[in-house]
Amino acid sequence: MKRVLTALVLAPLAMGVIFSGQFWLLQLIVAAIATLCAVEFRNLIGHFQFEKPLATGLGIGLCLLLLPLPYAFPVLMVGTLLMLALMLRSREMRLTLPSAGAAMLGIIYIFGSWKAALLLWRMDPHWLLLALAINWVGDSAALAVGRLIGRHKMAPVISPAKSWEGAAGSLVVSSALAVVYIQWFSPETPLTLALVLSAFANMAGQVGDLAESALKRGAGVKDSGAMLPGHGGWLDRLDSSLFSMPVVYTVLLTAQLFRDGF
Repeated sequence: MKRVLTALVLAPLAMGVIFSGQFWLLQLIVAAIATLCAVEFRNLIGHFQFEKPLATGLGIGLCLLLLPLPYAFPVLMVGTLLMLALMLRSREMRLTLPSAGAAMLGIIYIFGSWKAALLLWRMDPHWLLLALAINWVGDSAALAVGRLIGRHKMAPVISPAKSWEGAAGSLVVSSALAVVYIQWFSPETPLTLALVLSAFANMAGQVGDLAESALKRGAGVKDSGAMLPGHGGWLDRLDSSLFSMPVVYTVLLTAQLFRDGF
């Protein structure tokens, strides 16, 4: 019940921000959520056998997120060098590379994914909602189908409750609804592209869910945080979206490149 109530509160708020027409408001909310996700990621890394990534990574991530796109690549490159340089002050030299690597993984994984969210909004707010909602629907479908007919475990070591039947139900149900939604708000989008985009987004989201579960397994914790009743932390709620948003943006960008003849 807590999980349902939390979702019922968050979903309308997300839609309100997305369709407010105020990009600065979206940037503010996204920056806040990305920071919360990054803090949870940093805490998870602290459970492994090397140092937590430096908080400097938060600043680099926010620059990557909020600066205009042409500056994103230089920020990422300079940030990578900066994180590695800062790690040199560690007394445990064997931990320098893993710590720097974890820091950069968090920057790309979290802030890079939310950068894709802002770019999707620039294309059309509906694309951003689709990238988020396709996994909300898919999670519910996977749970229902898995409980009803789930027999074959998908990843028993990482997530014992997930089944291949639930994964297939998630793919079919969410993709079908996504295609209908795309045809409604963007009728000029070819049906083939809508099908491919919807399927890729759902599969990416399911991989994202498993990836975060594997991270928690390695850290030896049940949830990434405790801010969202019934869900755990922000990473627990948005793990699928962090994979689906970049995939949706990449598919749309690739389709645009082919349409324009590169």
